[in-house]
Amino acid sequence: MTRILVSGATGTIGRPLVKQLERAGADVRAVTRQLTDPVALKAALDGVEAVFLLWPFASAEGAREVVELIGARRVVYLSSAAARPYEVEIERLVAATAREWTVLRPHAFAANTLRWADQVRTGLVREPYGEVASSPVHEQDVAAVAVRALLGEGHHGAIHTLTGPRPLTRREQARAIGEAIGRPVRWEEEPPEETRPRLLALGWPAPAVDGMLRGLAEPGPATTTVEEVTGVPASTFGTWASEHAADFLGPMRAARVHEYGDASVISLEEVPVPRPGPGEVLMKVAATSFNPSEVGLRMGLLRDVLDVTLPYTLGWDVAGTVLTGAGDLVPGDRVIGHIEGAAAGYAVAKADMLVRAPGRVPLTAAAAVPVAGLTAWQAVFEHARIGRGTRVLINGAGGGVGLFAVQLAKHAGAHVVATAGPRSAAAVRALGADEVVDYTAEALPGGNDVLINLVADLPASVAELAEEFVSITRPIAHPRAVQFVTRNDPAQLRELVALIDEGVVAVEVAVRPLESLADLHREAERGLVRGKVVLEMET
Repeated sequence: MTRILVSGATGTIGRPLVKQLERAGADVRAVTRQLTDPVALKAALDGVEAVFLLWPFASAEGAREVVELIGARRVVYLSSAAARPYEVEIERLVAATAREWTVLRPHAFAANTLRWADQVRTGLVREPYGEVASSPVHEQDVAAVAVRALLGEGHHGAIHTLTGPRPLTRREQARAIGEAIGRPVRWEEEPPEETRPRLLALGWPAPAVDGMLRGLAEPGPATTTVEEVTGVPASTFGTWASEHAADFLGPMRAARVHEYGDASVISLEEVPVPRPGPGEVLMKVAATSFNPSEVGLRMGLLRDVLDVTLPYTLGWDVAGTVLTGAGDLVPGDRVIGHIEGAAAGYAVAKADMLVRAPGRVPLTAAAAVPVAGLTAWQAVFEHARIGRGTRVLINGAGGGVGLFAVQLAKHAGAHVVATAGPRSAAAVRALGADEVVDYTAEALPGGNDVLINLVADLPASVAELAEEFVSITRPIAHPRAVQFVTRNDPAQLRELVALIDEGVVAVEVAVRPLESLADLHREAERGLVRGKVVLEMET
């Protein structure tokens, strides 16, 4: 196993470099401040075969001693396309000392645009030289080239000039960031003579300001070096912006609970936008939905069932637009899924847990589908095994799960008997119920093949109601009764979406703002919530 020493391991290039080297099977040793401490550096170099050298100062003072300590090892030095005098001097020192050496000269990092983040959040970037084009390079691509030079052969004496794949003006870069975060970002040209005093007032050293302005005024080339070295085309700036969308977004609103209790424990607060991990997407949430079981979670009644860490962001259903893609999902895809933490402006989820949203209904309304739809699907098809000619009694048909269950049972060819109160009866009948029983005035009818129970209340004796029983609430005391907890199943959700788009299953919702979530919990505790309610995020 090759042992590699990486200096600047916590920096823009160092972090992805360490991860890529570890994935390649290298034994990575990282240094930061130890670089200029001879004792610490000598100890760190023990057993090291190759060094990634990032010099953290704007002067070559002290570099000779460090390069001499590194000695005759393989060295990859991160210089820059600007080839400043101190960088050229370090390049010379490395070439004169190392057994094998490679110099990386990246042009502008795409990450340099992160300093626009505060301006991006206002929707306006005011900077000079908006029409000057460059080809910003992704830090992952620089790291990938460094990995090849550190571990592979054929790079001795090479000076690799690294850029992105094509030039973009700075105005176009700002626009691409806006597309990545789903908000328009305008460019306003700032005269350089205004930029200089502004940066000086922020504490920038005058030489740094002048050097930066000179660099911004010069257009940059586009090279193919990344692809030539790695075999993979360099990442576009749009890809970089999409992956870093969370860095440009300000705090988001989220409905959270910090302790268990009544509805007053639900608070709307500002929290950072979550960052997607491997295989995850970042979504801009259009809506979540209210599920009655969240009342139990908020009260602390589900602690034995759900492993919840407080503070906890509510919301198990999500409908949103992908900002940062993963898997087969790309930015702009409209998706739904059963996740955690959806009662917020943005959410992350594993890409393979999401499916494309139905096109037949508004995205906001589609937030009603995942939990309620999957519960109904599994009750009807997995546990009740309803087919043509089955007589099924759906108890609680006017609720969010019930409205889906009625339609799915009818689609399966069943004779559907549905219980519903006076406020829900018309909706249940319109969705296909053959018989509607007003549970507030009538007894539940017997002679059914299956009873699907979706509510907490049932008669003391249920044996005469049906031959088999399925419940999503309390267990039913009968030898042919099944109680189940909904399973997250994207394949089933995909089938349900197809039925929605075919017009077989309708989605009916009431839409309320996220601010009403605590009131909605209170209404649910008093039995005042009918059907499915979705909570819309602010646009």
